[in-house]
Amino acid sequence: MSEHRQSKKRRYITWGVAGVAVVAGGGIAATNSMAATTWPAQKTYTGRAFDTCAAPSLAAMKAWHGGLYGAAAVYIGGKNRGCSQPNLTASWVKSLTTVGWKFIPLYVGSQPSCGSGGSVKISASTAAAVGKSEADDAVAKSAALGFKAGSPVYLDMESYDTTNTSCNNAVLTYVRAFDKELHAKIYRSGLYGFSSSSAKAIATATSKTDLPGNLWYALWDKTNTTTSDWPWGSTQFTNHSRAHQYMVNSKETRGGYTITVDRDAWDAPVAITG
Repeated sequence: MSEHRQSKKRRYITWGVAGVAVVAGGGIAATNSMAATTWPAQKTYTGRAFDTCAAPSLAAMKAWHGGLYGAAAVYIGGKNRGCSQPNLTASWVKSLTTVGWKFIPLYVGSQPSCGSGGSVKISASTAAAVGKSEADDAVAKSAALGFKAGSPVYLDMESYDTTNTSCNNAVLTYVRAFDKELHAKIYRSGLYGFSSSSAKAIATATSKTDLPGNLWYALWDKTNTTTSDWPWGSTQFTNHSRAHQYMVNSKETRGGYTITVDRDAWDAPVAITG
């Protein structure tokens, strides 16, 4: 999910290793504001996942199920979401949950002022307030789709100049406010970002307070792993809290339906449905 997440003409998708969903509690301890709450058990998926700019039709999703992928990332909202979502409804989620699909909610909120992604930017003066309000929107949209409390919301943060101190501080303020509000609403926090910038800013921040408990890092090395190329400390984001986007723009056909996807290795929370 590079800047093509912001464009209706481009695709954004994810993949991991075809696998199974388990229940776990990972991704909570990293965030202080979650500590005092009794949380629904985390639903973890370890396997192949995909996303595309607009959620595919019900027929396409049914045709793709049982093959390479077991989970799909869906763009639930955000001011910088690139595509309309005519297929993405509560009934679509319910039908495909019954089939066996797992879902990864993705929200494209305000973007860094020192980055090229998105038209709505983060301002230092309003970063905290906007982060909170956009988290409220993300939770409302998640719930409307049938993604229950305890589900994750992955905040899409595109590439930016992390050496720009004021810009980076504004991004972290926004992310902390977004995550703190998610936790207040009993939703787990995650972030999609680049290993060279936006994900790195989260992984290397001195204070971990209210930062995401799950990290989805873009590193396009075509290596299907969340461990061997993990760019940071081995003790970070353990216990099913990592995902890795390792290939983009892969045009694939299954069951007569062709979709262009980005591929990710997934070992992290997915939505609680049903």
